[in-house]
Amino acid sequence: MAAKVMFTAVADHGGKYGPFPSDTTLVFNTTITDIGGGYDKTSGEFTAPSSGYFYFTFFYHAGKEEMSGLTLMKNERIVVKTYDENKPGPNTCDNAGNAAFLQLNTGDRVYVRLPANCRIYASDRTTSFSGFMVAPM
Repeated sequence: MAAKVMFTAVADHGGKYGPFPSDTTLVFNTTITDIGGGYDKTSGEFTAPSSGYFYFTFFYHAGKEEMSGLTLMKNERIVVKTYDENKPGPNTCDNAGNAAFLQLNTGDRVYVRLPANCRIYASDRTTSFSGFMVAPM
């Protein structure tokens, strides 16, 4: 029987986070759950401790005044994205998320990037990153 692997972490950087001039790995620095030891809250990366099929989700909150978005990455490759241009209108904030099933080998890395010139809100547990092993290979 394979060991259980699952994590949830939130980004807590005191409020508005970004924009930055280049893509930046978002560090979800507050760990809620980390069973199996795959998530590193100092780098923001999940490293697969064993090969298997995994499910990942990420969600964010952002204010209206800046473009916002996040990108799920696997070993430097884009998996899925979220994005909002925050065009003029009556809404005052944005919430978005995405998810993906991934086949990972031991040592594969999965993380979330904040695209260049985008901003999110990183406080009050509104921006999160989670993953878990669905089945071993």
